[in-house]
Amino acid sequence: MSKQQIERSGLISSLVPALTMSVFVTAILAGAAADAAWEFWARVITPLWVGGPLQPAALVQSVFGFNNLFLAELIHGVVGVVFYPLGYLFFARPVARLVTPFLPWWIVGIGFGVGLWVFALYVMAHLLAGLPPFLGFITLTWASLIGHMIFGLVTAAVVRWRERSA
Repeated sequence: MSKQQIERSGLISSLVPALTMSVFVTAILAGAAADAAWEFWARVITPLWVGGPLQPAALVQSVFGFNNLFLAELIHGVVGVVFYPLGYLFFARPVARLVTPFLPWWIVGIGFGVGLWVFALYVMAHLLAGLPPFLGFITLTWASLIGHMIFGLVTAAVVRWRERSA
């Protein structure tokens, strides 16, 4: 099937939402809720399990090679609130609908979170920052996995809620 045939068939428009203000608001709301859930997991629950919080800003600092903690927190926050939810809406969910349309929304959300975890701890931490792959699968690695799965699930839940209430 050619690109023109796909576009004519409506496949793309049925998989990817139109870029509207409502979709952007949905992404921001999903990102804010998911980031709040992530932060609660990372800073409140994880220390009870592993003895310290998850510190994604430290990873950002390692990747970009700077010492400004505020800037690292800001970068991580903007990515989590804006860019990851847009990635869910315009990439992860459309691919899941195309490849595995039988999966329920919550599995897609959790899978999205697992994908974010692989991106964070393999691509960013290992390939870019030079740390061991997945930090050597220490306890913090598994806490990070759960945090990313929570992030993906909350992102998917807010998107679903917004679309159902529209």
